[in-house]
Amino acid sequence: MAFFKFVLIANLLTLFHFKMGEPGSDDYPTLSIGASAPDFSLPGVDGKTYGLSSFKEAKVLAIVFTCNHCPTAQSYEERIIKLVDDYKSKGLGLVAINPNDPQSLRPDELDFSDIGDSFDEMKIRAKERGFNFPYLYDGETEKISKAYGPVATPHIFIFDKQRKLRYQGRIDDEDRHAKTPHVFDARNAIEALLNNKEVEVKTTKVFGCSIKWKEKRNWIEKAQEQWAKEPVKIDTLDEAGLKELMKNNSDKLRLINVWATWCGPCVTEFPDLVTIHRMYRDRDFEFISVSADVMEKKDKVLEFLKKQEASNKNYLFTIDDKYKLIEAIDPNWKGALPYTMLVEPGGKIVYAKDGAVDAAELKKTIIDNHLIGRYY
Repeated sequence: MAFFKFVLIANLLTLFHFKMGEPGSDDYPTLSIGASAPDFSLPGVDGKTYGLSSFKEAKVLAIVFTCNHCPTAQSYEERIIKLVDDYKSKGLGLVAINPNDPQSLRPDELDFSDIGDSFDEMKIRAKERGFNFPYLYDGETEKISKAYGPVATPHIFIFDKQRKLRYQGRIDDEDRHAKTPHVFDARNAIEALLNNKEVEVKTTKVFGCSIKWKEKRNWIEKAQEQWAKEPVKIDTLDEAGLKELMKNNSDKLRLINVWATWCGPCVTEFPDLVTIHRMYRDRDFEFISVSADVMEKKDKVLEFLKKQEASNKNYLFTIDDKYKLIEAIDPNWKGALPYTMLVEPGGKIVYAKDGAVDAAELKKTIIDNHLIGRYY
């Protein structure tokens, strides 16, 4: 009963790590309107170190607390880029700060992303999305983020020439990527300040993912303890069953990995596949492993799976003729292990890798598939 209570709570937290909050409702008070901008010295993904003086020429300074993994934050990336394009020449300085501690982020909180919130992963995101603004890392100490007190990602703070806070809250009233906002709060504040006018709406609520403060690390430890308790089992599968598996008559994107205990690359990459399972299993996704070991090794296979805490679906192919395994899986497969595929409903193979997978590439392929996606 305790385990099921944990699963329920974990699922609820995963669903509700999107947060709408009043200013100051998070763990640290949000900076008050009229307050001076706390100075900082933080590393950027471009190799430079930034502080308030880096933007001394800007008439208006916008500081956006955002991150890599959050679907809301991802949906706003293009709009932040557009803000810079539209207002940089008019005197806007804009900088983004990632407040999250990467080690406080559980794998199942990455269900809308292919990467986490580490500094190295920030470099990947900035390059892929073509950020035209500095992207700074505060996950090491979180000292600056705590001084500003963002409620969720993204959360924007806009300062005048004297670096007094004149607006903080949402960027606009639309958090979903595919829709059009109607109220442009950040733009309105920037326009007002550039024209020496009073900002009419000075603060709003914020919707997005909660900040992953260092204090949340213990929750990961608890999650890992519970994942270790999840049952691990293995079933057998014959040629007909394997062909049926490949048809994928489910409504999920299916990751299938063919492996064996005697295969070095198979054993080495398996933990990455378990992590991917934990990341996306609450989405329209499932991971299935198929062992090519002989039936006499079933106990050894199960022992390995238990050590890996592989609570996904696991099968052992029952036929010694491995060429039947190859033909049933994919006629294009040449037979080398491991072999990994992404199969859409109806049996369409949209990814196939002969040999060890590149975990980063695989996660990106999964999240960019139309059945999954980065936005909720």
